[in-house]
Amino acid sequence: MSTAPYPIGSPGRPWGEAEVTAWRSRQTRKRSYAADVLSAIERLRARFDVVQYGLLDYPPDTYPLFALASRDWRDGLPVALVTGGVHGYETSGVHGALQFVERHAAGYAGRINLLVAPCVSPWAYERIHRWNMNAIDPNRSFREPSPAEESAALMRLVAPLRDRVLVHVDLHETTDSDETEFRPALAARDGNPFEPGHTPDGFYVVGDTENPQLDFQQAVIAAVAKVTHIAPPDADGKIIGSPVVAPGVIHYALRQLGLCGGITRARYVTTTEVYPDSPRATPAQCSDAQVAAVTAALDYALAHP
Repeated sequence: MSTAPYPIGSPGRPWGEAEVTAWRSRQTRKRSYAADVLSAIERLRARFDVVQYGLLDYPPDTYPLFALASRDWRDGLPVALVTGGVHGYETSGVHGALQFVERHAAGYAGRINLLVAPCVSPWAYERIHRWNMNAIDPNRSFREPSPAEESAALMRLVAPLRDRVLVHVDLHETTDSDETEFRPALAARDGNPFEPGHTPDGFYVVGDTENPQLDFQQAVIAAVAKVTHIAPPDADGKIIGSPVVAPGVIHYALRQLGLCGGITRARYVTTTEVYPDSPRATPAQCSDAQVAAVTAALDYALAHP
């Protein structure tokens, strides 16, 4: 891992517009939102309602934001929210959400209403980055007023349903690039020194400090353990600096931190974290792990309403 100074900005001084512009100039398109995501949504249009909930204007490009909803939506049923790609570089979150809809969503028809936003941050998806075009992390921006249009658009979509959401699964990854690029960039952007951390090898979940629901979190872990390995704690009994409260489970203050998992009043909320850089995991396993997490979360919520 490199400890060289980040190539943009001056140590100890937060970025201004010039530094953000310099950072943006280094970002290049590496994959296609239209080919990977919009085409999959189009294929699913025959079986699900497709809702456009926003349009990102990032010159010279625009990005329509879409969610998939149960076609047999019933107002008397609870709602399950699945979100992916809040951080665009976290590939299995996007593809896992789409895979869940394509292969498993029909099994929940008439039992729970599904609302799936598979790629919240398409500009970042194309550039395999954590931030949006303005060097803002959408997953620290779920608050009013939001500095990130990606976050604001999703909050507008979910607002009428906040009190009806029973379960919310937010699909993420923890990657080696967190330590080599994204955390160093964050430190530079904010004018802070970079303090190296540890990337856990395996899957884990993040529950809400204010509403931990440990049995629910453990049900998700048990299902995913059949697909891929669970991250062990470090020597201090922690994962990414947070105490492990059960195998593969840590807690964050979701609302206080402006995280996507805090946008509803759902009884059951979990943020998944897959480790795609592990020599013990394949891309297919990572997506399968996300799907296993979603189905386990929905099954538990339906069994414990």
